[in-house]
Amino acid sequence: MTDETSHETAPAAEAPARKLGMVKVVGALGIIGGILLIIVGIIAWIGVTTQLTAEKITIPDDAIAFQGQQVTGPITAWVQADIINTHALAASGGKTYAELPQDDEARNTVMQASFLRASLFTSIVAYGVALFAAGMGVLAILFGWAFLRLASAPVVVKPAQ
Repeated sequence: MTDETSHETAPAAEAPARKLGMVKVVGALGIIGGILLIIVGIIAWIGVTTQLTAEKITIPDDAIAFQGQQVTGPITAWVQADIINTHALAASGGKTYAELPQDDEARNTVMQASFLRASLFTSIVAYGVALFAAGMGVLAILFGWAFLRLASAPVVVKPAQ
């Protein structure tokens, strides 16, 4: 073999076969799923807000914030739950339901306060789940878009040397 033959060009490499149909399908499904997650998150947020508003709960004047306003969202629900706890502890002399004797007259009041707080905290969690669903929807759309972009990118084949 001479020096001249070592510089011969190799046959051109063929582009690798790419089967990207499934990647495109996953990308499209990600976008569709993301849109649905955002819609469901918005519907859940509106549903919880509608139910809280229908209860016509007004935050008392001795609350830490939003005095006199109606409970219509997660922050006002938190403030209302806090002031309910404050009032219940005041009625029980600083004792929780579990600490009160069974024959204590304040026990029923503290129990009802506990139920009300639990309901308000449930609405706060529902808001969090709705926000999480919408956030995951945004991520699903971004990932779906990225999959579609990558699947349609041209293949660059470097010639063999």
